[in-house]
Formats: sequence, structure tokens, C-alpha cells
Amino acid sequence: MKTRKTTAKSLHSITSKDGTRIAYEKHGNGPALVLVPGALCDRNCASMPRLVALLAKSFAVYQFDRRGKGDSGDTQPYSVDREIEDIDAFIDKAGGKSYLYGHSSGGALALEAAARLGDKVKRLALYEVPYNDDPTAQNAWKDYIHQLTELLAAGRNGDAVALFMRYTGVPAGQIEGIRHAPFWPGMEAMAQTLAYDHTTILGETAAIPVKTAARIAVPTLVMSGAFSYPFMHQTARTLSRTIPHARLMMLEGQTHDVTPEALAPVLAEFFL
Repeated sequence: MKTRKTTAKSLHSITSKDGTRIAYEKHGNGPALVLVPGALCDRNCASMPRLVALLAKSFAVYQFDRRGKGDSGDTQPYSVDREIEDIDAFIDKAGGKSYLYGHSSGGALALEAAARLGDKVKRLALYEVPYNDDPTAQNAWKDYIHQLTELLAAGRNGDAVALFMRYTGVPAGQIEGIRHAPFWPGMEAMAQTLAYDHTTILGETAAIPVKTAARIAVPTLVMSGAFSYPFMHQTARTLSRTIPHARLMMLEGQTHDVTPEALAPVLAEFFL
């Protein structure tokens, strides 16, 4: 999780409906676009800064730290409703309407927000939301959630992060090396938010929320990477068939960690 330095000039904050301070940066000019990152990802993790730089050529891009991450607050108790209020506050800040893009579990939150906020979301784009309707996978997910809950309750944040990595297929030896990386403390600090994304937003089984998806009224782009996990392809197909005004796109050569160079032009074409 490589990060870039943020200057005081570029860092701003809004106050959400429940009084929580949510930190953000705004880059570029044009139609508003709010980016919703996934699990263990703050506004500057991984390839996010490069994606923002590319999109800022055409949009006013809002990249923010979700609750419990980076420079944002974390008022308890956690609720998906509060996170949707955070997104709503950014849309209001941007003039009352915005495009919305969500990656991975951030896509699950973006989907929920689009279903509830109506035409305040002009268009929605999703990349590999990790829902899975396979019964065997759902049993494995339940075991993961059980272990995650126990580790977080015991204050074993580092072990909770390692559990998540093992679940996603990172080899044990690689995880041990990551534990000694400079960015590891930052990941541990965000460990509690794994419960937000996984236990609450994706839910006990991580099943595709077809009723919610069917309520989305805006044009939606559902994306998956050609080199990604097979279940991601099936999930993307199901979502694209369930959301009334959706279309499906497979990004050639891409995995779950989609590159900004592949993603940015697709988003720009869809939103503009």
C-alpha cells in the first residue's frame, strides 16, 4: 500500500450529517466524480493517485478517506447509512449531482448509495464488487467473517489484516514480508474497517443484492478484469443483467488490481 505525501493545501474536510469529519482532496475541474475505495484503502493507497491524476484531466475528482481510514474520523456505532451520508455530503459539496465510481467492496457501498440517492448520482461505475452466489464460497466467507470478528474483538489487528490477505490468496511467506513493510502500521490502523466492508456492507454471505441492484435507475457500467477470479466475471454478468440500465465490460489483461491506464479512459468515455 504505497502512499503519496499530501500537502496541507490539498487536504480538506467536510462534516457529515452525524458530525464526523471526512477528509478529502479535490483535483481537476469539470463534472464531479466521487471515487469510493475498497477495503484497507485510503484516498492515496496503491494506484489511486495515478487514477486521480488521469481523471482530473476531465473531471473534478473527489478522493476521500472513508470512515476509520487515513485522516477521517470514525464515529461509533458504524452504519452503512452513515457512509452513504458521507457520499451524499460530497455530492452536495460538488453541486448536488455527481458521477460515482466504486472499486471492490467500495463498489458495494457505491451500489447501495446509488440505490438510495436517486438522481443525485448521474451515472454509476463498478469494478469487481466481490459478491459471490456460489454456496461453497459463501460457507468459506462465513468462516472468514467469524474469524475476523474474533480477531478484531481481541484487538489483534495485524492478524485480522493477515487473515484478509490469506483469504484473498496472498501466500503466507509474502504476508510475513509485508508485515515488515513501512506501510504495515497503516494497514493495521484500518483493520477495524474490514468489519465495515465485509461484515456489514457485503454481509454474512456476500450474496449479490439483487433487490438493491434492481432499484438502481441510472446508467451503470459493470466491469471485470479478464485475468481476474472467475467468480468476478459471473458476478459482473449477474449485476449487469439485474441493474435496469446497465452494461457489462471486460477489461482485457486486467486483474482485480486494475491499472489506472486501463481504467481511466473507460470511465471517461462512460461518464462523458
